[in-house]
Amino acid sequence: MAPPKPHKILMVAEKPSIALSIASGLSGGQMSTRRGSTEVHEFNGTFRGSNALYKVSVDFPAKYQDWTATDPLDLFQAPILKAESNPKAHICRHLGQEARDCSNLVLWLDCDREGENICFEEAIDLPGKGIGGDLLCRPDIEKAYDHIMECTGFHGNEARRRVYRARFSSVTEKDILKAMDNLVEPNKDEALAVDARQEIDLKVGVAFTRFQTSYFQGKYGNLDSRVISYGPCQTPTLGFCVQRYLQINTFKPEKFWTLHPYITHNGYELQLEWERNKLFDLDVSVMFQKFVMEDGIAEVNDISEKQESKSRPSGLNTVNLLKVASSALGFGPQLAMQLAERLYTQGFISYPRTESTAYPSSFDFKSTLGMQINNPTWGGYVQKLLDDGFHMPRSGTDVGDHPPITPMQPANEDMVGKDAWKIYQYVCEHFIGSVSPDCKYVRTKVEFSIGGEIFRCIGQHVMVKGFTSIMPWLAVNEKNIPQFKEGEKIEVSKVELYEGKTSPPDYLTESELISLMEKNGIGTDASIPVHINNICERNFVQVQAGRKLVPTALGVCLIRGYQCIDPDLCLPDIRSFIEQQITLVAKGQADHFCVVEHVLQQFKQKFIYFVKQIENMDALFEAQFSPLADSGRALSKCGKCLRYMKYISTQPSRMYCGTCEEVYYLPQKGTIKLYKELTCPLDNFELLIFSLAGPEGKSFPLCPYCYNNPPFEGIDTLFGASKTSSSGKPGKGAGMPCFLCPHPTCRHSLIAQGVCACPECSGTLVLDPVSAPKWRLYCNKCNCLVYLPQGAHRISTTRDKCLECESTILEVDFNKKTTPLLDGSTLYTGCILCDELLHSLVEVKHGKSFFKRMGSRGRGRLRGSGRGRGRGGRWDDPKMSFRDF
Repeated sequence: MAPPKPHKILMVAEKPSIALSIASGLSGGQMSTRRGSTEVHEFNGTFRGSNALYKVSVDFPAKYQDWTATDPLDLFQAPILKAESNPKAHICRHLGQEARDCSNLVLWLDCDREGENICFEEAIDLPGKGIGGDLLCRPDIEKAYDHIMECTGFHGNEARRRVYRARFSSVTEKDILKAMDNLVEPNKDEALAVDARQEIDLKVGVAFTRFQTSYFQGKYGNLDSRVISYGPCQTPTLGFCVQRYLQINTFKPEKFWTLHPYITHNGYELQLEWERNKLFDLDVSVMFQKFVMEDGIAEVNDISEKQESKSRPSGLNTVNLLKVASSALGFGPQLAMQLAERLYTQGFISYPRTESTAYPSSFDFKSTLGMQINNPTWGGYVQKLLDDGFHMPRSGTDVGDHPPITPMQPANEDMVGKDAWKIYQYVCEHFIGSVSPDCKYVRTKVEFSIGGEIFRCIGQHVMVKGFTSIMPWLAVNEKNIPQFKEGEKIEVSKVELYEGKTSPPDYLTESELISLMEKNGIGTDASIPVHINNICERNFVQVQAGRKLVPTALGVCLIRGYQCIDPDLCLPDIRSFIEQQITLVAKGQADHFCVVEHVLQQFKQKFIYFVKQIENMDALFEAQFSPLADSGRALSKCGKCLRYMKYISTQPSRMYCGTCEEVYYLPQKGTIKLYKELTCPLDNFELLIFSLAGPEGKSFPLCPYCYNNPPFEGIDTLFGASKTSSSGKPGKGAGMPCFLCPHPTCRHSLIAQGVCACPECSGTLVLDPVSAPKWRLYCNKCNCLVYLPQGAHRISTTRDKCLECESTILEVDFNKKTTPLLDGSTLYTGCILCDELLHSLVEVKHGKSFFKRMGSRGRGRLRGSGRGRGRGGRWDDPKMSFRDF
């Protein structure tokens, strides 16, 4: 009887170098290699196998690829397909050929969710029905094993036992053999979690990106609009950078003062630190300086010594590696990951994408340390650690993916290259430091009393360097101070009053940004470098000296636009929620389909609203990029930053603060001037005067901020609100001028400048403050005008009300040559409705005569400083609805 044929096992790795390492480890180097679409390694032994590289990406079917023919809104319901990222390599066909007659499939892929997802992609495409045949519009993980059955000839649940997953963290022979002895089944839930994230990111990102790129592309000459992208992770990442940028640009420095007494003792000159640290009042600071100088003696109140320790680091994970690479080595996150992955595929370090900082209990620290004994830089220190006994690393976090990043083989700069050597060197130093003793030092604090004020000096003396011997940049700074005795008195040699200014925070560094992304759940250890690289490549931020990220005008406009329309689009909260839902999918606690549908429905509604409100973002773009901004002129000060805002007169006219990146729309089709440098009492913005064209055009003051953001409730009608957009929202230029403002004490408000009710509508007649010498009242709701005595030097409202009709009493300063007063005086007060003199001097334009409705008029006194009186019907003044405000 012929012996049974040996089983054929197909083993698939993600990279050719990993495939070579696996084949070498399992075959002991006894293998043959042939070339297909990629190299295939075969060997005889317990298994006969080959390995191949397979990469997969996600996109829309061809009919959705045309930007002009596809409404971005349709993308939320569009099907997606998984396609080979490099079709010319024919990897799928190659895998199908190699899978013939194979009884088992072993997948050697990255030990994370993405690797788990690729497991099922490999299973789906092995029969050749992925790229070569019918396109799978939506990868169905549940049916993956059905395809495996077609490939292997097995049926039912037996097929599930023929696909295995190898979990490994390094490509050393030891780890490869261990992984082969502990094969597991692929995790369907983790694969579905990746599918969920890919579908959400694809549909949301492409829909927003296509719309805003199409809207702004070519609209502004100095805008780099090749692609104005949006991403659920990318955009909150940019938001962090812009938030810091705005903090810097709106920062207002304050002066402060601090006392620095100096003493000399046992040959040491010491500067003492003030317990109050600093004060923001010069007079008070000078007072304390006087007390200290008058005393002139520093008395030792207390001496305390305390032994403290600086803990060794826990294991190194991806985020910490990226932070150090940026802040200390000068490598951006993208380059740092490329170098680390190269070291991994060469077998020098363990898998570099891990969130864990805790080592498994079975980790062999001694052997890992032993490989570094011959290193010329730290070999001696490692030998001493092994002789004296190394310490177990500080407890960290184990998220169940990979162990912390550790060196796996000795290397030198010639072997790996200059840049990769820096990464390898840090990985080694961090690992050695994590098993070194803690740094121990003695901290001595001496407290002094001078003139009733408390001062101190602090000394530090290192007792045990510990891990700082191998990581000197983390060393404790030694500071020697002389010996003191409690109660000892020392003469103060001088007292300085230092004047300084508070300073704004600096721009975010890449390292700080990575920390914020990790803290807020933006991206994964694998995708964080990609998101940061994207905002740099798309000209949203620029990397400057010190790896600082400075937003460009485009980046700032985008974030400010999202903030104006829907802040959720650039805040980290919504992405954190999505990641929480995806984690539930990965744990099998949430349905993949329900999570995707729920998130996409939310973003679809946000997209619809975003499209309707895009003009708000467009206003920021116009002010920043169009020639309008160049032609704008500085006019008034912003109440937020106290810097000048530009007035852009082209329709729609608006004010633009370049510091705060804010746009304030103004009333349209008129002229704007500064109003005597007066400021709004609510927000400190300088007031403007708007004047309509023509001899009968009304003029009124307004605050740019209040006009756009009415601060009071009950303002039912806005100026210009009749011109509404299709959405029902007031159009550009609608707002609340001062003549609608119910502020009870501001002299420009309706309460102060309103005179009486309009005879033609429910509005109020308000004094035009700049209409001299042709003084007039205008209605704040309709076109009614009432001309007051012409040629008067001044007409103003008072705080008094007419006893008859409750209208506001006016004070008129007549021209001396034309005064109607009998005694030749010029100053007169009265009610235009009830006072006979004033009533006879007013004229109505664009309105029905309301004097007939007044009834009989009383007699006004025709002498200077007289109080007009009258009788007649009482009007209901609509402005009085604000009486109780």
